[in-house]
Amino acid sequence: MKKLLFTLCLSSILLACKKDKTPGIKPIDLGISVSYDISSGYTLPLTNVKVKITNIQTKATQERQVTTDGKVTFSEIALGSYDIDATVSIPADEYSRITGIPTEDAVTFNASEKGRVISSDFNGSLELKLIAGKSGDWIIKQIYYTGSNTTDGAGFRDQFIEFYNNTDAVLYADSLYFGQVFGRVSNTVNSIHYLPGGQLDWSKSPGMPANVNANKDYVYVKTLLMIPGSGKQYPVQPGESIVLAQTALNHKSPFTGNNGKVYSVKKPELTIDLSKADFETYYGNLPGETPYPSDIDNPLVPNVEVLSYVGGDLILDNKGRDSYVIFKVDGTQKVKDWPSYNEPTIAAPKPTARKYYQIPLKYVIDGVEIQSNISADRFPKKLPAHIDAGLTFPPNGEYSSQSVIRKTQKTVNGRRILKDTNNSSEDFDYLDRALPKGFK
Repeated sequence: MKKLLFTLCLSSILLACKKDKTPGIKPIDLGISVSYDISSGYTLPLTNVKVKITNIQTKATQERQVTTDGKVTFSEIALGSYDIDATVSIPADEYSRITGIPTEDAVTFNASEKGRVISSDFNGSLELKLIAGKSGDWIIKQIYYTGSNTTDGAGFRDQFIEFYNNTDAVLYADSLYFGQVFGRVSNTVNSIHYLPGGQLDWSKSPGMPANVNANKDYVYVKTLLMIPGSGKQYPVQPGESIVLAQTALNHKSPFTGNNGKVYSVKKPELTIDLSKADFETYYGNLPGETPYPSDIDNPLVPNVEVLSYVGGDLILDNKGRDSYVIFKVDGTQKVKDWPSYNEPTIAAPKPTARKYYQIPLKYVIDGVEIQSNISADRFPKKLPAHIDAGLTFPPNGEYSSQSVIRKTQKTVNGRRILKDTNNSSEDFDYLDRALPKGFK
C-alpha cells in the first residue's frame, strides 16, 4: 500500500483554515487523541499516524503527525464543520514482527469523523479509534452513477459498476453479491429514529433482536444482486474486471424500448457502449414493479439474480446518496434467508412497508462510500471506517458523464494493482467520461 506523504498547506490556505476574522468569534485549538481499536496484547506504534482536518466550507486542510503518545493539536482553527481523518500504514515485516500474524502487504489503519461541527462551546478535544482496513481479493473498481445529460445524453440508463480481481490468482465471480446500502437521504424527515451521529438507528427497527449490535455489525441494503454460476463458471483473471450494467446496450445508438418507443441520444460522445458488459440487470420478469422502458433484456449478456430491488431497474442514485458493498459467503450461509427489517420509524410501519436485507459486515469484501459533490448536500456516512474511512465523488456531480475510479497503485509484470487502503478519499479518482474497464 502506498505510503502517505506529509503535505504542508500553502500559507494562504493555512490562514484560511486557522483564522476567522468575524468580529466576536475567536478561533479555537483542536486537540485530537488517536489510539488503536484492538483488544490483543500487542502494542502498535503511533509515531507515523497522520491526522488531516478539512474545513467543509472553505476546503482548507491541515495535516499533522501525532506524537508518540498519539496526540496532536491544530491551533487556532476557525469554527465550522470539519472532516477529520487519521491513517497509518504499517509495513508488512513490522506488523508481522509485532503481532505474529503473517502478512505480505502493509496493513493500513483508518479512523474518521465526517461533518464534525466545531462550535464555540466545543470542549477542545476529540478521540479517534484506528481500525484495520479490510483488504479484499475482489474490489469495487469503478462506479458510474452520475449518468449522462438528460437532454443530449442517455440520462440514467447508462449506469454501471465494475468489480476487479486485485490478486495474482484467478478468481470466480460466481455468487459474488452486490448491495446498495440504504441509509439517511433526507434532512426533513423527523419520523425516524436516528443515532447521535445522524444515521438511522436500526436497533429500533420492529423485531430487531436485542442480542445483536444492529448498527455496528451490519449494513442494510435496498438492492441485493448476485452473480449466478455453478461455482467456477465465470473466471476472472488477475488484473481483470467484470462490468455489471443497468442495461447492456450500446447507449450511443438508437434502440426500441419495451414500450415500443424509439430512444436515441443527440450527443453520443456523452454516453457509453455497454453492449459487451459481462452482466446486466433485468427487472422485466419480476413481480410488483413495472420495468422502465429502457429495461431491455440483452440475450447475449447474462442476467444477475435479483434478491431485493426498488423501482423498475437498477438505479444508482445520481445525486450520490448511495453507498455500495460486495460480499461472498461460505457454504453455511443462505443469503436469501437472511433477515430483513423495516426502516426504524417512530410509528409502527404499515404491513406493506419495504424491508431491507441485513448484511453482516464480517462477510463484506469491499465497500465504497459515495457522497454528493456538494458538501452542503451530504448525509452521515453509511459505512464504518474499517470498510471505508473516507468518501468519493466526481466533481461535476449528477448527469455529468463522470465516474469514480480506483487509482493504480503499482504495476507488477504488466498487472495493475489498484490502491486499496479502505479510504475512498485516498483510493479513488474520477474519469471525465466513464470508461468500462478503463484505468486511472
